[in-house]
Amino acid sequence: MAAATLRTHDLGIRFGAFRAVDGVNLTLEPGARQALIGPNGAGKTTLINLLTGVYRPTSGRIQLGDKDITALSCDQRARIGLVRTFQINTLFPSLTPLLSVVLAISERDGLGATWWRPLRRCTAAFDEAHALLARLRLDPLADTPVAELAYGKQRLLEIALALAARPSILLLDEPAAGVPAGESGELFEVVAELPDDISILFIEHDMDLVFRFSNRISVLVAGEILTEGTPAEISDDPRVREVYLGSGTHAGEAHV
Repeated sequence: MAAATLRTHDLGIRFGAFRAVDGVNLTLEPGARQALIGPNGAGKTTLINLLTGVYRPTSGRIQLGDKDITALSCDQRARIGLVRTFQINTLFPSLTPLLSVVLAISERDGLGATWWRPLRRCTAAFDEAHALLARLRLDPLADTPVAELAYGKQRLLEIALALAARPSILLLDEPAAGVPAGESGELFEVVAELPDDISILFIEHDMDLVFRFSNRISVLVAGEILTEGTPAEISDDPRVREVYLGSGTHAGEAHV
């Protein structure tokens, strides 16, 4: 799927009188590795939910390339290349990574009811699944039950399942949440190796990971974009240090 720019135009949502997201203008360029950061309660996951169709906006619109996708459902957005992962994994513990990815590929191709047929009838799906698992460094664990995988490997499997949809836009909602520090770096290394025709917007609280793996950072505070820029620009912005990272602390040195 060809890469396309994802844009929001004055995007907002209210829950009663509470403005969870307010007037957000966000751009995700083709090939971007963009972080979305902000304090707890800033509206980051709500914004991801708006982008993926979980919530309908109260105001504004969302555009993918030249197409207005504001009214599209989650499934419709996924079919045109906008895919996400979640903070909490939704894997089937009794399946293996290989069968999990084959199922996802079969669903993508409209074969969900027949994914379990004999291997000789699913060769292409299994070949593609093995290739995806190899890209995510999971191929040695292809036949291990998901329940026996280390948590960091489970998070990588979630990304593999998202990639099975062949997205052009991948939204990662705290992919390293709950992953031990020694494994989170490897997870982001794998993400960094994904092809440039996939644009990535990710939420992450570990500033070391943010500054190592993003080429652009958007800072959300109280539902609004405070500022955007390169990691160097964000690190040197006194407003970011004051409202999010602590006055007198460089962004790249902080852990939140």
